[in-house]
Amino acid sequence: MRPGRRNLVTDVAGLLVGNATDAGLKSGVTVVTADAPFTASVHVMGGAPGTRETDLLAPDRLVGAVDALVLSGGSAFGLAAADGVAMALRARGRGFEAAGHRVPIVPAAILFDLAGGGDTDWPQNPYPALGRAAFEAAADIFAIGSEGAGTGATTATLKGGLGSASAVLPSGATVGALVAANPVGEVIRGDGPAFWAAPFEENAEFGGLTAGGPAGPLRTKLERGTATTIAVVATDAALDKAGCHRLAVAAHDGIARAVVPAHTPFDGDLVFALSTGEGPDPDPAGLLEIGHAAATCLARAIARAVHAARPAPGDVKPTWSQHFRM
Repeated sequence: MRPGRRNLVTDVAGLLVGNATDAGLKSGVTVVTADAPFTASVHVMGGAPGTRETDLLAPDRLVGAVDALVLSGGSAFGLAAADGVAMALRARGRGFEAAGHRVPIVPAAILFDLAGGGDTDWPQNPYPALGRAAFEAAADIFAIGSEGAGTGATTATLKGGLGSASAVLPSGATVGALVAANPVGEVIRGDGPAFWAAPFEENAEFGGLTAGGPAGPLRTKLERGTATTIAVVATDAALDKAGCHRLAVAAHDGIARAVVPAHTPFDGDLVFALSTGEGPDPDPAGLLEIGHAAATCLARAIARAVHAARPAPGDVKPTWSQHFRM
């Protein structure tokens, strides 16, 4: 298993990711889309999720594919980002056909970043426009760190961010992860600077630091409504909705490997899983390998998100590079 060419979720051929960032708001939106609808499902393990259209991703629901997935800051206000994405898709004639109409299917998940130091005194909800801008910016290369849905993210002691990673498996399947990391818990071991995810690192992608020494005391930002890690894992392997659901379940291990504690009552930890269906058709052993790769990619993506975060005026927490002067 090795990283893909870009080490981004868009190493899964056909996927596009767009970011829209508002520096004054200290928030933003990230959109995953493709030129054609894709199969998707979801699994939630946090105690405080904020979502849109996730019920239809269950294997027994009617709609078989979606047009985009949205990760957004802004708490419940951020769910409106999906409205902007849906309108942009509609303008392109995309969506589920019903009674002669096209209805874009755009599941979304949000994190709480309203306490991140940005301006929240806005006269109208800015997230529909951010959602549309993120969709229009979608490409196969995108920035990580203080971008999109990760702009205002924080961890227990550091600034969070947007991260991504990928892996190419011996079977030929490609797996990728995209995450907006804003957990209650901590991503560094003890006093740092090494990450909990260090055992899974590839090519010194987040500093090449060994996670040795004592684990130290449990560190959290235990304030109601200030957290959540939301993610998308993707593969080109041919999975149906049930297979995507199983993939989302397995990928949650990546959050637990990279964040301590994870899946708390204060987090809304959620993983979307998608398949473009353009790659190999896995047997049960292959599905196991893909699930393991998704968890590993997600752990790496979380560490990369924090490692790549950039300082900005008004930040409430330091970046990893500031804190450790690296």
